[in-house]
Amino acid sequence: MQDYRKLFDLSGKTAVVIGAASGIGKAAAEALGSLGAYVVCADADIDGAKATADEINSVSEAEAVEIDAADGKQIEALAADVVRARRVVDVAVSTPALNIRKLIMDYTEEEYDRVMTLNLKGTFHFLRAFGRPMQQQGSGSIIACSSMRAVTIEPGLGIYAASKSGIAQMVRAFAAEVGPYNVRVNAIMPSIIETKLTAPIKERADIYNVYAAHTVFNRWGQPSEVGAAIAFLASDAASYISGSSLSVDGGWTAVDGPPTGLTSTRPST
Repeated sequence: MQDYRKLFDLSGKTAVVIGAASGIGKAAAEALGSLGAYVVCADADIDGAKATADEINSVSEAEAVEIDAADGKQIEALAADVVRARRVVDVAVSTPALNIRKLIMDYTEEEYDRVMTLNLKGTFHFLRAFGRPMQQQGSGSIIACSSMRAVTIEPGLGIYAASKSGIAQMVRAFAAEVGPYNVRVNAIMPSIIETKLTAPIKERADIYNVYAAHTVFNRWGQPSEVGAAIAFLASDAASYISGSSLSVDGGWTAVDGPPTGLTSTRPST
């Protein structure tokens, strides 16, 4: 019988998480470390990355590295450094993103460039930088961060959504290109998650409740719930999954608007 516990075991694996200082990236790094991986915690916030690494070091091994996730040269250098030090890179995760919430007519060109440079171009650099060594070694799992905004929208999120849709398509294309080398490429699509970035929105009860009502659970998600999904995609338990965007959205994109509140549990006759 298949040892299913072993499929989730990441002992002996080397993982890189860009955006590991906080939020979803921090949760992803912790999840990977909890399953036994050696985790390189990379972030522009080096103090936050060190704090994450320190937490992981209580159960596994980790180190912290400072990086600008919008800088292609720094991403390439990170991948090269990890391969030089660890000989292989088994898992690579990237979570940083920028959202400037404005109507398209109000966007400046500079704001558009900022969003696209980090979200879309940053992911492009990430895929290439870690895809190369994984292709050469003949194995690996790459996980990018898209969003449920890739498939559903509201006013003021058009540019952000376009970047996240682009990530989903780029992941599909890259999965096809590196699949013959036994490299898997996937994305996650979270909905509203409780992080530092969403804290100002959470403080407004009216907005919190409206967004919560879009999910089938009537609540926001936790970073750990996304981190667990990332750990699954990183593991051998997901060995036949590639080119996918995994929704971690509390059912938001599965239902047409907020639930109706119907409460009858009697079976239909």
